[in-house]
Amino acid sequence: MTTSATATAAARAAFTQLVDYAGLFPPAKLEMAPSLAEYVWAREGPFAWMLGRFIVPASRISELLAALQPGAPVPLSVIVDAGADPRAWLARAQQTLAVLAALRESEPRVRVEALEVALPPLSARRETYDASIGQFAAARKQAGLDALSSYVEIPHDDRWKGELEGALFALSRHGLRAKLRCGGVVAEAFPSASDVAVFICAAIQQHRLPFKATAGLHHPIRHLDHESGATMHGFLNLLAAAAFALKGMPPHDVLGVVSCEDPHHFRITENGMEWEREQVSVDELRAARENGFISYGSCSFAEPTSDLQTLGIL
Repeated sequence: MTTSATATAAARAAFTQLVDYAGLFPPAKLEMAPSLAEYVWAREGPFAWMLGRFIVPASRISELLAALQPGAPVPLSVIVDAGADPRAWLARAQQTLAVLAALRESEPRVRVEALEVALPPLSARRETYDASIGQFAAARKQAGLDALSSYVEIPHDDRWKGELEGALFALSRHGLRAKLRCGGVVAEAFPSASDVAVFICAAIQQHRLPFKATAGLHHPIRHLDHESGATMHGFLNLLAAAAFALKGMPPHDVLGVVSCEDPHHFRITENGMEWEREQVSVDELRAARENGFISYGSCSFAEPTSDLQTLGIL
């Protein structure tokens, strides 16, 4: 077992800034002040190197600023919460981006480093996501925020599979990134292992498109959650799947990584990561984090670090 002071190069490559803190969101759903306090606690703790940005909806920026305590600037991943109404979505997104551009110029206590946005559902069968993706890219550029990493979520509805390829291609063409929702508060919100594997292979192998994940990734390994009745995905499954997909693993085998529920099949060694008999090097892990699975949002920072310690990885 390693400690934070002696974590292997492979562990550092795998987990550095992997966890974006989402304490404002379910199931934790903390108020702003305690959520910020949890983030500061994590930033000052032994596993601070694993901590990424503080996730906040743009609609709660004023509340965030009012709750801030003196200290180092807080790096933010801001959710452009423009709603799900296709008729109002673009105007709301434009207004929000303008506010964030002004915030970056005027407020030294925070650093807006990334954007996240959910596309509205398609309102007609003939429509694709090309229009809304292009509109968001143009609005981001108009606001002067086109240098920010921006993660776009495609609604996981009955058109998700048919529209995924085209949407990922449009994201790549416009210099945007992808976002994968892996769960929610009800069992139906959790995508299948097949859908997750399809997403990872399409994003990484076909479009070389970095992505982040959110929701449902409370623990490293995929498992059945008896309270909700849902089979929850594991963030270590996603990380391994991304690394092996980038190395060229066939999609069927990537599905095996995503759906694996045996923690003994995953190992972080001095030389890299192993799953069953497959392995990736430290350099390949770094490449997977830089060009594939960038980070994931978690409403807890203590849970993932504690679980990795229990597995003997940290």
